[in-house]
Amino acid sequence: MHQVVISGTGLFTPPYSISNEELVTAFNAYVELFNADNAAAIEAGEVAALQPSSAEFIEKASGIKARYVLNKEGILDPKRMRPYLAERNNDDVAILAEMGVEACKQALERAGRTVADVDGVIVACSNLQRAYPAVSIEVQAALGIEGFAYDMNVACSSATFGLQAAINSVQLGQARSVLVVSPEICTAHLNFCDRDSHFIFGDAATAVLVERADMATSKHQFDVLGSKLKTHFSNNIRNNFGFLNRCADGDPLAADKLFVQQGRKVFKDVCPMAAELISGHLAQNHLAASDVKRFWLHQANLSMNQLIARKVLGRDPEGDEAPVILDEYANTSSAGSIIAFHKYQDDLPTGSLGVICSFGAGYSIGSVIVRKR
Repeated sequence: MHQVVISGTGLFTPPYSISNEELVTAFNAYVELFNADNAAAIEAGEVAALQPSSAEFIEKASGIKARYVLNKEGILDPKRMRPYLAERNNDDVAILAEMGVEACKQALERAGRTVADVDGVIVACSNLQRAYPAVSIEVQAALGIEGFAYDMNVACSSATFGLQAAINSVQLGQARSVLVVSPEICTAHLNFCDRDSHFIFGDAATAVLVERADMATSKHQFDVLGSKLKTHFSNNIRNNFGFLNRCADGDPLAADKLFVQQGRKVFKDVCPMAAELISGHLAQNHLAASDVKRFWLHQANLSMNQLIARKVLGRDPEGDEAPVILDEYANTSSAGSIIAFHKYQDDLPTGSLGVICSFGAGYSIGSVIVRKR
């Protein structure tokens, strides 16, 4: 059994940002158009009138102030309300793979490694743009990596589930190092016409290099002390888009083919589950919450993160104990906790303990305990 380290991280940030104010302007324009087009049905009680939103409501509900996106124009067009991402030729690199490759290059550079040092690629994200060939194999080919690659999906927990798979491969000697890549185009499955959720997601891609400790040379190494996963079935976060849609007589563009959640139920269910998993995982490794210098939590909702940290610590988190990036990036699904880890690690002194934790649809929760070298 080999000792394992995380030796490098990478982040691809899209070129465009949408503020709450910009998003609300577009949404409210859509509301006006919808209500005008359906005025007779609304008057007859056959259709419910849509209600406008506000930037203040969004920030209070989520802590989100802005989000990065791959396409801004389509989202802000009240007659479209979705990004425009042109379909690419099969011989051109797919957009999900392209994002992942950029994040991988950063992770390799930070780790002081080349593609010749990597034996595997795991693309772990919420929404894969196709069923096959695997996006991970395309990333592998684009980078020129020998070895293996596969895709996996555990919704917002995909990155930590992917990390455990990579850790296991390296521990067992099946690979010297593995890249875990989480490219998320969340705006493509977000219903920008829904007042309760249109502000939640942004786009981004992350990459993490997991490798044998005895081979690592990076200045940014973290020992992996343990990983723990948990799943519990729930319909409270759901997306019904899939290949069987074409076999049914329903509307293939219906709202349930996009992201749908019952937010209050999710909050009530997931917060105690995540806190219990983290606390139990620390206890299994003979560690106390007070030993942990930083919690890199899934970036879904500011109130969720604050409550989970409070439950684990027994007090409110201080300073950067549980750093937040969702104010700038919004919810980027599986990439969120890794973005926080990527941006808030260099200031930690040697020996500092940290927990990377993601949680979301499934329900699914993943925890990885690390210690800075």
